[in-house]
Amino acid sequence: MAGIGFELRKLLKKQTYAGLLQAYAFAGIISSGPWVLSIVGIMLIGLLSAGVASPRVSVSQFQVTVTYLFLISLISTGLVQLSFTRFVADRTFAKDEAAILPNFNGLILVVMGVSMLVALPCVALFFPEQSVLYRLLFVMGLGVMSAIWIATVFLTGLKHYRAIVGMFFLGYSATLGLALLLRGPLGLEGLLLGFVLGHYLLLMGMVYLVYRHYQSDRFVAFDIWKRGAMYTSLMATGFLFNLGAWIDKLMFWYFPGTGQQVIGPLHASVIYDFPIFLSYLSVIPGMAIFLVRIETDFVEYYVKFYNAVREGATLDYIERMRNHMVYHVRRGLFDIAKIQGIAVLSTFAAGGVVLPALGISTLYLPLLYVDVVGAALQVVLLGILNILFYLDQRRAVVLLTAMLPLCNAVFTGITLHLGAAWFGYGFALAMLVTVLTGIWILSRKLESLEYETFMLQ
Repeated sequence: MAGIGFELRKLLKKQTYAGLLQAYAFAGIISSGPWVLSIVGIMLIGLLSAGVASPRVSVSQFQVTVTYLFLISLISTGLVQLSFTRFVADRTFAKDEAAILPNFNGLILVVMGVSMLVALPCVALFFPEQSVLYRLLFVMGLGVMSAIWIATVFLTGLKHYRAIVGMFFLGYSATLGLALLLRGPLGLEGLLLGFVLGHYLLLMGMVYLVYRHYQSDRFVAFDIWKRGAMYTSLMATGFLFNLGAWIDKLMFWYFPGTGQQVIGPLHASVIYDFPIFLSYLSVIPGMAIFLVRIETDFVEYYVKFYNAVREGATLDYIERMRNHMVYHVRRGLFDIAKIQGIAVLSTFAAGGVVLPALGISTLYLPLLYVDVVGAALQVVLLGILNILFYLDQRRAVVLLTAMLPLCNAVFTGITLHLGAAWFGYGFALAMLVTVLTGIWILSRKLESLEYETFMLQ
């Protein structure tokens, strides 16, 4: 993330309100990335297509299909996203940036190839009533989304933040425009075709930025698959975190009292889906604070602390840098919690107006409130995990990300059996338990930071 962190620091050094707003706006868009922006796009497509796409059920089928494309691609690529991030960092540190681009191409080839090869027989077997075009678009969409998550790894490492924001805007504008343009003549297939084409354009924009930043004499390489290049702890972390964030949704979709079949084997939950997806829109301010605070204040003293250790600075100076770093960790997490708290209160205040405006019953308000709290805690958890990564505490990260799906599954299962009044509490409670555990672990690691740092030298 050094590239975008450097650019954010430049904006903040202007010491103007314009620079401050720019920094947080860019940080919010880049950190939220395709995930939150796609939620907005999918919701807009559904709202603007209501009463136009024929039959109307095709809009629901489209939204559910796209949701599963996100779920499958995020969980499957979670195995390699963080490992590849570490590979890129290692190659950069070793002054071997020429190895990055060919391995990027190789990983994209493997990820897209495997996802499409696995998806082809699945759509042939489990979607017999759908058209050939729908099945092909499902496979293509899964391949494109999988590649996008890999390309996203590079975005926070690039300094061209204006180009990144412009690319996101054009990509999602194209997705929205093409889906609405093709919905009339093709119905469900038209909506899905617009989604796939729009995200393909977004992927090509990402690839273009990567090619502008990295050069190499080789076109493709598979060094990342060599022994020792992949970190199993990072593979486990990426997979478990995404599984933990989605497992409650899967349980609601396939639980008999809350889910129903929508298209082929794909289920959805009318009760749960709208509130949880709306709640994720509230994380944008917290994600902006998260990126700015971590990549500016914390990283500055993190670098100074470890440079002081390596260069043999005085103990007094090392301790001062360590104290500054700890202070900014606490301040950053507090700021994230504070901003997300404001987002939660804003949702509480505006929920009664927003839901009716979207055509959603106010009966969903209690669930929305709980889910917003859970989403806010998820942003705090991301901050904790990121700091632990900087401190190279991979075992602690694996422990926390393993706790998340376990707690989410157990607590969600209990709330499903307790009844509708308890829906959403499983997700929020799982996030709370994991966050509190993470704060305890992080506090202990920071207290013993000098000892562990010198012992590892």
